[in-house]
Amino acid sequence: DFIRIPNLSPAFDADWDTNGHQLKAFDLVTKWARDQNLTNCKIELLKDTGRTPLLFMEVEANSSDQVCMLYAHIDKQPPMGAWGEGFGPCDPVVEGGKLYGRGAVDDGYGFFSAITSIKAIQEQGMPCPRIVMLFEGCEESGSRDLPHYMDKLSERIGSPDLIICLDAGCGNYSQLWMTTSLRGNAVSMLNVEMLTSGAHSGFSSGIVPSSFRVSRQLLSRLEDEVTGLVKPPELFVKIPQSRLDQTAAAAEILGDTVYKQFPFVEGGHPVAKDAPISEHLLAKSWRPALSVTGADGLPATAIAGNVMLPFTKLKLSMRLPPTLDAAKANQTIADILTKDPPQGSHVTVTQFQAGNGWHAPLEAPWLSSAAHKASLTFFGKPCAHIGEGGSIPFMNMLLKMFPKAQFMVTGAAGPGNNMHAPNENLHIDYSARVTMCVAHVIATFANVYVGGSETMTVRENKSFMEVFKQSGGDNEYFVGCDCGAVGCVIFDQGLEGKNVCPPCPPARGGGSLNVGI
Repeated sequence: DFIRIPNLSPAFDADWDTNGHQLKAFDLVTKWARDQNLTNCKIELLKDTGRTPLLFMEVEANSSDQVCMLYAHIDKQPPMGAWGEGFGPCDPVVEGGKLYGRGAVDDGYGFFSAITSIKAIQEQGMPCPRIVMLFEGCEESGSRDLPHYMDKLSERIGSPDLIICLDAGCGNYSQLWMTTSLRGNAVSMLNVEMLTSGAHSGFSSGIVPSSFRVSRQLLSRLEDEVTGLVKPPELFVKIPQSRLDQTAAAAEILGDTVYKQFPFVEGGHPVAKDAPISEHLLAKSWRPALSVTGADGLPATAIAGNVMLPFTKLKLSMRLPPTLDAAKANQTIADILTKDPPQGSHVTVTQFQAGNGWHAPLEAPWLSSAAHKASLTFFGKPCAHIGEGGSIPFMNMLLKMFPKAQFMVTGAAGPGNNMHAPNENLHIDYSARVTMCVAHVIATFANVYVGGSETMTVRENKSFMEVFKQSGGDNEYFVGCDCGAVGCVIFDQGLEGKNVCPPCPPARGGGSLNVGI
């Protein structure tokens, strides 16, 4: 039923606030949440004027004063082209152990997984901390409304000690994957004008420069059109040697699925055809990459005539290393593109949005131990770590607001999931096992003594909206991307020469959980 509702994110639906799709989706998930009858649970659906809805849930602790926050989003991407025969964005189909439909893996499952994990803990009498759950309707548009609601709910949210986000990906479907970094994103509009109106190409070509050619020339300042590599050194960061070493280890786990998961045409191959797997992994997680995601000024081929076009407008998306300042990067890009316009053209760059990447804090021993134990219990393989190539704009905000919190960022978007594309699908068995792992980590967290109030998370005296803007967020809607495809940098977060997986004492009271969804 959730998949049947076309509740597109505001960036893709100008009528989102009047057509009722968002409220219909939130009414559905709110009713489902109430039907689970969680013990000592408060459920509130918020919808402020001009804002997308937010579902907020609180569950009282049964054994701990600590706070765990769980997050997922309800809004969806548009269909993005034709789906395969028998499939459709609003026509749920189960085939081959996968659920097909828009919002299945990004991120509808996250809502059901979060609540099911808490239900499993309660039904089996496992320890449970205080739980706060936030399910927003604006993530695919840059989470513009989330900090507004978090400010409004600030006292009820408190200061989470563990933050669990279920909107990420996995390297394979064989083990639990913990996301340790996300790339930033600088989005801008490049507009090149050469004429004030169109001209007959037979009369003007050869005399009038093509605005499209000038656009190509400008893009070559940012990207080598032969190698596909980004040129400006200001858009790179130094990758610690330890991360380079561990990327090689990740390559051993993932192998050629890193690139074979993508639907290349016959004979198509990766940007760096003969590069080792580790280089592909670094290219999509720690290095910048340019994509042209839209264009104006070019008529459809069916109606295109012999006309020299007056302008070419391109939408550019530059993925940035996790630790690079996105605002400075966006300004660098604008300066490069607008300097010395070729052949007298009028070149303008509109900075649409800049969102910083995210770098997870070092895992506490209890979290590392709990994640490994959960993965071994429910998958039979140890937990692995991954650096994602996509962006989740508000994660940097949460890190700044709760600098001492632990993060479990994970998800079910693995190879072939097609999130943001036609034929999106959810690996049903994997999502069930991830749910079990989340429940195990939460129950372990409730049982771990972290040193009393002096070491517990204390939120800085700032508004969420203020920090959101400092992290690159904006009041304007931003088409974000949280790509869940395979990527991978297993890293020790700068602790050069240190052991990434230090021996951890077993958590007290840890038992196994059985979760069925």
